[in-house]
Amino acid sequence: MRLLLRHLAAAALLLWIVVTVVFVLARLAPGDPVLLVVSPGASAEEIATTRARLGLDAPIAVQYARWAGGALRGDLGTSVVSGRPVRAVLAEALPVSLALGVASLLLSFAIGLAVGAIQAKRAGTRGDLALTVASTSLAAAPAFWLALGAIAVFTYGASRLGFPEWMRLPAFGLHAPAGSGSGLAALIDVARHAVLPVAVLTAIGAAGIARYARSTLLDVVDLEAIRAARGRGIGGAMLAGHVLRIALPALVVLFALALPGVIAGSVFVESVFAWPGMGRAMTVAILSRDVPVVLGATLLYAAGVIGANLTADLLLPVVDPRLR
Repeated sequence: MRLLLRHLAAAALLLWIVVTVVFVLARLAPGDPVLLVVSPGASAEEIATTRARLGLDAPIAVQYARWAGGALRGDLGTSVVSGRPVRAVLAEALPVSLALGVASLLLSFAIGLAVGAIQAKRAGTRGDLALTVASTSLAAAPAFWLALGAIAVFTYGASRLGFPEWMRLPAFGLHAPAGSGSGLAALIDVARHAVLPVAVLTAIGAAGIARYARSTLLDVVDLEAIRAARGRGIGGAMLAGHVLRIALPALVVLFALALPGVIAGSVFVESVFAWPGMGRAMTVAILSRDVPVVLGATLLYAAGVIGANLTADLLLPVVDPRLR
């Protein structure tokens, strides 16, 4: 119980530090967000009234205290641009990002582990070298660059080459502009629109996971216990089970570490593919200096990443008896 409380306290402190730093940076950024809200010909009185209505006339410490107090009560404020509650804005965007993130994270983990296992089994061969070059290139490539490249190839390129309509993947949005009815037709339409963004995020995530899994599995295979199992004639699925059981703690940590990459990549991918998720909402909010939305999205992002790492820390003693 004491260990759990210590982990929870550390997670809460880290979350507070992240949100506080973002709040200060957003408030100290150059430019006046009020000028983005009022009309170009607004008078000084109108500007002052708008600033007071948004609570931007108070000192930054008072603004922070007001926002933090509201956040503790579940009130994230009101969007400066749309005038809607921040909770409503994020509630619309969060399911889209969750669907995109969960699908890409699971696929990344499955594909990355498979590729890493293949590389570990064939370490030092040409195939291992080719996969290492490919995974390193994908991991280093910017997410927006891969997204634009996927659109160029599978949307515009497929159209220019005269591919059938069903092979031309849509690039933008969740649905076709004209709509696609309801039921199965609507589901297929959403699935087609999801192929490219999910594929881009999966490629980036799987590349990093494959590199980590390869090194982890090679270290496990070289352990004395595995060499002894081989010496006793154990092989095939039974030996693979021994390897995975020993590597499980590292894989749990890997799963938690993969989440930040998916979140960071989704910000750019959602913007490029015009998906109405958290990434696009945060990008629009940053460009329009909509600080309440930026802070609300930061709070959710930070809570997700810190929560994943906290879960991994708590699971490690469960999967690794040496830490109990």
